[in-house]
Amino acid sequence: MWLTGLPSAGKTTLAFALAERLRAEGHKVEVLDGDEIREFLSKGLGFSREDRHTNVTRIGFVAEKLAANGVKVLAPVIAPFAGSRAAVRERHAAAGTEFLEIHVATPVELCAERDVKGLYAKQAAGEISGLTGVDDPYEAPENPELRIQTQGREVADSAAELHAFLTERGLA
Repeated sequence: MWLTGLPSAGKTTLAFALAERLRAEGHKVEVLDGDEIREFLSKGLGFSREDRHTNVTRIGFVAEKLAANGVKVLAPVIAPFAGSRAAVRERHAAAGTEFLEIHVATPVELCAERDVKGLYAKQAAGEISGLTGVDDPYEAPENPELRIQTQGREVADSAAELHAFLTERGLA
C-alpha cells in the first residue's frame, strides 16, 4: 500500500497506526518510511525529478520483494510524480504482487498548519525551495484505489477506514 500525499498530509502517522493494528491481528507488516529510506537507502540523492524517481523506484523494489514474501508493506512516501508511481505499480504487476495507491488528500493549507518538520515555515521564509505542492510539483493520483481525507478526522478514524478498505479486499 503506497500512501502518497503532500508533506505533513498524515501519511506516516496513518501508516504506523494501521501497521500497529495489522500486527495485533498477526500480520507481518513493514513500514517503509520515506524519511528513513532517504537516510539509509537513498542517502546522497537530491530532490531533482530524476533523484526523486530513483528514490521512489528503490522503495518500490524493496516493497515488492517484501510483498512477494508475505509481508504487508506500507510505504508512506510523497512520490510526487505519477510516472514514478506508475513504474512501481508496473513492477508489482510484473511480479504478481498487489499494489494499492492511497491518496492521503490533505489540503496544502492544513499541511502547512501541521508543518511537522517545519518545511512550510522554511519555504515561506525563503530558507528552502522545491517544497512539494508549494513551489515544486505534486501530481495527485487521478484514480487511486482509495482517496482518504484527513481534514477534521482523528487518526484512528482514518486508520480504521484504511483497515476496512484492506478487509474488503481480503488483505486484512
